[in-house]
Amino acid sequence: MKVVFHVDELGKLSEARHNIQNLLAADKNAAITLVVNGEAIQGYLLPAQLEFMKDCPTVSYLACNNAMKAHHIKKEDLAKEIEVVPAGVMALVRLQHEGYAYIKP
Repeated sequence: MKVVFHVDELGKLSEARHNIQNLLAADKNAAITLVVNGEAIQGYLLPAQLEFMKDCPTVSYLACNNAMKAHHIKKEDLAKEIEVVPAGVMALVRLQHEGYAYIKP
């Protein structure tokens, strides 16, 4: 199973974390990607998100460079587990084209 979670609202990041944990509990082999853009990009700096990434190392984490620029976040500010992509929407299109189910909490 391949699933991409898309979060663009900071307040929805916690819900996405819970959804991802529930999915992993049901299918520990699920391929999961979390794409964060918009104001939610700030969530990649929060302690709760950093702890989540340690607890869920099999999840792929993508950050939108456009959102980072808009919120004055540099690649060096992010955890090493996070891959910066030029545009979050393009990553979403690519992943869905590759067969990922799209979930937006």
